[in-house]
Amino acid sequence: MKKGNDDIEILEIDDVNESGKKFVKVRKKRKKLKVLSIIVNLFVFILIGLLSGFIGYKMQDNEPSHFSVSYDTINTRKTYNSSLVMVGDALIHDAVYKQFKKGNGYNFDGMFKYVGPVVQKYSLAYYNQETILGGKSLGLSNYPQFNSPQEVGDGFVKAGFNLVSMATNHTLDKYYSTNGKTVINSRNYWNNQMEKNQYLIAAGSYNSKEERDALVIREKDGITYAMLSYTTTTNGINIPKGKDYVVNFYDKEKVKKDIENYRDKVDLLMVAMHWGEEYIHYPNTEQKTIAKYLASLGVNIIIGCHSHAIQPITFIDDTLVVYSLGNFVSSQTYTDQLIGLMAMIDIKKDVYHGKTTITLENPQADLLYTNKNTTYGRFVIYPFNKLNNNILYNYKKYYTDYSKYVTAYNKNVKMVGV
Repeated sequence: MKKGNDDIEILEIDDVNESGKKFVKVRKKRKKLKVLSIIVNLFVFILIGLLSGFIGYKMQDNEPSHFSVSYDTINTRKTYNSSLVMVGDALIHDAVYKQFKKGNGYNFDGMFKYVGPVVQKYSLAYYNQETILGGKSLGLSNYPQFNSPQEVGDGFVKAGFNLVSMATNHTLDKYYSTNGKTVINSRNYWNNQMEKNQYLIAAGSYNSKEERDALVIREKDGITYAMLSYTTTTNGINIPKGKDYVVNFYDKEKVKKDIENYRDKVDLLMVAMHWGEEYIHYPNTEQKTIAKYLASLGVNIIIGCHSHAIQPITFIDDTLVVYSLGNFVSSQTYTDQLIGLMAMIDIKKDVYHGKTTITLENPQADLLYTNKNTTYGRFVIYPFNKLNNNILYNYKKYYTDYSKYVTAYNKNVKMVGV
């Protein structure tokens, strides 16, 4: 059997006819495959129709008629942004509080005339309360045993500060002569401020062990944060036996335990350190050793004070280290102690698939000057871009020279003033 084209099939060959030619019988071929395909398709179509009707009927009785699909989990990244500004020691000599006496009390608002508007741009704002705020009821006093009016704290809080370090070499000033009331009054004052301000943390001096050990965690801009505060010196004044909570004295094991208690509970962990030598512009070996240790424990930001002179800003791995902010306000004699540091950092929190990353970006700094000239506002704090040669002669040269201290260890720190 031979096949010709798709439509005919040679069936057989008959005898030769009269003309001697072979006579061929042909017939049209039915396309069996096509017919079979049509039958199968028809059957499937009917079957689908029957099934669809059955499923539709069941859904009407038992299932919703439509579905909603959420794709929110495809992109789980969330970013939060915050910022921190830091200034140094509030060293309240008698000349300072006498300048701001108002009636029977004190009002320090004028001190922040130029600094306050800058501070209030930042979510978090740190300062070091160098002198104890025991209050005037205990008798205000000057160096070497300070006791300052509590209105100092009012001024800083009103100016926008919400991170206060209380562990200093002057925390125990007049402690024994007042039967501990300086520390008690100071802590009670800051507890009251913390009750009124949900973002405020005052750390480093307490009225009980339970108070010291209590976790103080705040949240702002979607970022949780905590701050610890320690000093390496008390000017030779003994910490009262059994009451080491009155001032946080630096001890490696105690600090390690404190940090571990906080580390997995907050996004941002800061440690304020009162350390180093006075009146020098570079950190000593002890400061560097402590800084490396704190960085190894996962501290995000280390904020240093005590030297009454500005020192460099740098990073140890991902940890920001401000070795010393110098003085914010004082009545010390030399220009070196009247120039302080304002440091700023942007804080970024990134959450992706449940993992949180904190990044510190855009380190910046500016210089501040405590004016002691009555003509231009005695003890008014000036950013350098508000100065002129009448307030501080040759101020631009000072800015150039002192900026070198700030950036000595890290040239990526940007000076943003004059």
